[in-house]
Amino acid sequence: MLCFAALRRLPAALPVLLLTACSQPAPPAAGGPPPSSLGSIERHFDRQWALSKHWDDGLAEVATYAAEREVYKKKRTYELTIITVKEDFNRAFDVKTDDYQRPDLFAVMKVNEFCQIPTDNYPYHYLTSLFFRREDPVQLHKLTSSSQEWCGNTFKALTDSATAYQYSYNSYWDGQGTGRRSLPRDIVLEDALPYTLRSLRFNDQPLFEVNVLETQQTSKAAEPKLYRAGVRVARAADAEAPRPSWRVTVELERGKANVYWFDQRYPHLLLRHTAWDGRTLLLKNERRYAYWQH
Repeated sequence: MLCFAALRRLPAALPVLLLTACSQPAPPAAGGPPPSSLGSIERHFDRQWALSKHWDDGLAEVATYAAEREVYKKKRTYELTIITVKEDFNRAFDVKTDDYQRPDLFAVMKVNEFCQIPTDNYPYHYLTSLFFRREDPVQLHKLTSSSQEWCGNTFKALTDSATAYQYSYNSYWDGQGTGRRSLPRDIVLEDALPYTLRSLRFNDQPLFEVNVLETQQTSKAAEPKLYRAGVRVARAADAEAPRPSWRVTVELERGKANVYWFDQRYPHLLLRHTAWDGRTLLLKNERRYAYWQH
């Protein structure tokens, strides 16, 4: 957690939960990941989830969804694709490596969420890339998110500094041109939930609370809202999803509930999603292939 002096520099509108003393966490072992800041909620997740050989075949999981989202006060239909694949990063640049003989490599899971949303005058494009260390499907390692449409483009990035998330942005909106913020590290991103929730210990049907940062898949770069969300897991009725599934409800606050349905079989693919603001996803197809090869 951040010490009090650092917390005072956070935007006043951003709630900071579970304030602790100013002692800094012990630094990780050389070359190792920083310690998690998510505390007791991690017991509800299977940290071995992404270590399965399922992800070692050199292929990507490509899942495409029929989607809806309100833009300009009208419901828009489009497709959203989520790509999940194992990659090797190097520590020098914190990106996918081209040299696999380097001594500073570590494995990550990349989750790309891409869509093109048509509107009456021009399309919107969103691409959000999330990266998790392979051994930890809960604590985000890095995020980049961008939007492009005819009015301009916006770019946001979150990087893990081991004591906080450093949030930088560049947008075309007045008052939101460029800037940086420091965010607490004991958070889960709403955009990460289609991945992170796959690693839940579903059979335990856990019930817990977690700090959730609102979706970054927007063209604006205003102060992000932080929710203290309640999470509950239950078996879904047969009619709720195309396959036997688990239903995970994430209640951000009263009247704002997001619901996710995950396949009961490993690797617990997201089958369906509904959000409080009208966003929906329904799985159309999935396949494993090397999409980068032509």
